[in-house]
Amino acid sequence: MIMEIQFLLKFVLATSLMHGVHSTVFTIKNNCHYNIAPATLTGSVVSVSTGFELSPQASNTINMPSPWSGRVWAQFQCSNDGGRFSCKSGDCGLGQVECNGSGATPPATLVEFTLSDASGKYFYDVSLVDGFNLPVSVVPQGGCPVTNCLVDINSKCPSELAVKDDSGGTIGCESACVAFNKPEYCCSGDHNTPETCPPTNYSRFFKNLCPKAYSYAYDDKSSTFTCNTSPNYVITFCP
Repeated sequence: MIMEIQFLLKFVLATSLMHGVHSTVFTIKNNCHYNIAPATLTGSVVSVSTGFELSPQASNTINMPSPWSGRVWAQFQCSNDGGRFSCKSGDCGLGQVECNGSGATPPATLVEFTLSDASGKYFYDVSLVDGFNLPVSVVPQGGCPVTNCLVDINSKCPSELAVKDDSGGTIGCESACVAFNKPEYCCSGDHNTPETCPPTNYSRFFKNLCPKAYSYAYDDKSSTFTCNTSPNYVITFCP
């Protein structure tokens, strides 16, 4: 899938140059008024699986290996009917809480990390390249920049991008790439450079609502955040 390839190109780094492994703590908080099921997908190094649900106002911690690269997101509207776990938003399709290397079904708000690259720097961002399902904030513990997407984009989503639940409520807002699968939205084919794939009205819609988040594949300059230390992170859904 195009978005997965772009993710791996961006986050799979020269791990042969890395030495030593230590732990970075992710504290994941649920400020939503309903349950969520956090999930992770590893891009390189050691695979990490969450395997838990969070009730409203609950939190849990994950000890992440460093170096590590990958993404974190949250599933919601989940059920365990007949012993098969599934979620209407952000589901990874395995029928269990643990995603075990399977990514989110778009749309999903993604928090992406590279914990220590070859130069020892830490990179992180909030990505709407695969669309949006929940607001989120990322707060490094140690003075590094905060990033977030604080607006409930679902309530403002254009009808042609909206994903509905059984009751007709919007539970996700697709990116134009996911919705239409055209090169000018996916930055593919003849549109595979920043010069040939500029922002569109759809990517500007996401960027205007969440200026710190990735709005499309080449939205790098205002969306990637760097830390020179090795902080722990607080990731809050529905902050």
